[in-house]
Amino acid sequence: MRLGYFTMPLHPLGRDLTQTLQEDRETIILADRLGFYDAFVGEHLTDQAENVTNSLLFLATLIEQTKTIKLGSGTSNLSHSHPTLLASQAAMFDHLAKGRFIFGISPGALSSDAEALGILAQDRNQMFAEAIDVILAIWEREAPYKIDLENNRFKVTTEQTFMPSIGRGIMMKPYQSPRPEIVGTVVAPHSKGVIAMGKRDFHPMSANFLLSHWLSSHWANYQEGKASVGEVAKSSDWRVARTIFVADDDATAKRYGADDASSPYRYYYRQMLTKMKMGKRHVIFKKTADEDDSLLTEDRLLEDLVLKGTVNQVVDQILALREEAGDFGEIVYAGMDLVDPTLGRRSMELMAHEVMPRVNEALGQGREINTVAKPEPQPVLA
Repeated sequence: MRLGYFTMPLHPLGRDLTQTLQEDRETIILADRLGFYDAFVGEHLTDQAENVTNSLLFLATLIEQTKTIKLGSGTSNLSHSHPTLLASQAAMFDHLAKGRFIFGISPGALSSDAEALGILAQDRNQMFAEAIDVILAIWEREAPYKIDLENNRFKVTTEQTFMPSIGRGIMMKPYQSPRPEIVGTVVAPHSKGVIAMGKRDFHPMSANFLLSHWLSSHWANYQEGKASVGEVAKSSDWRVARTIFVADDDATAKRYGADDASSPYRYYYRQMLTKMKMGKRHVIFKKTADEDDSLLTEDRLLEDLVLKGTVNQVVDQILALREEAGDFGEIVYAGMDLVDPTLGRRSMELMAHEVMPRVNEALGQGREINTVAKPEPQPVLA
């Protein structure tokens, strides 16, 4: 089982923007040093708590400061830009990163982003589907382009201005051939989007704020999508994100991971509960679809959704998660605000150095195929 990292990121209102951006960068540099396989960073335009407005721009600052970790947009919101822009920018990023790039995509769910862009009344899921079709067509075809797909609002052509002798009218293709890995974040239980991912060889990442009993529905739908095109789904292609805090002692795990009023985990789920209720998507927190909303409290979400404890306790919780959800190829550690930088970074160290080797040993994978090898100790970033 691989170990990945995902951050929205999400910080308390009022924190210095410059400082939080630097902290987010340092955390991914640390993840690289610790042997994390990949790191995904989200993006929003109009959310003061989520400070990255362009994930590709943010990740570009990390290419030269990291060595092995794959850098993933988590996600690029396809309804926000013309697909020609995203196809060209993602392809360039892939070259800059020399293939250490994963193209994470989504429609763009934040309604205030949509309002600011003037697309609040539009079907952003449909815009997403049309945009990815055009992006793939640009990467697959040769110039001059004449992309006019049926029932697709985006038209792309360079026929009138094509001049190959000087390179005009030709768009960049990705470094990776035929394209980077494409990952879609999945939030809704029984998401039909996962069926489409299976059909197109996109890979799902189940969100960290989805209750674990809904996870198996994602795998079932991914298998259905793969089977519909005569292929067999590979569990190695499925990522499951979880909110995790590992501490050296149980008391610290309970305090920082849930109980303290200043716990970053408590702040995170207070934000998520509020946002999901506003968007009428809070079924993700329910044990049954018709469960009463009044039962959804911060304390219950922290109990249900945060894997926390000492190394052995978190190992047991991850193995129990796998028993419930089924086999998956990567557990993705969700990043939080660094209320206490020492505890936050120590949790990541314990996760990489202690938890994952024990999980993989328990799964019978052994040392040879453990993708999170224990590196030499590194100094903690200031």
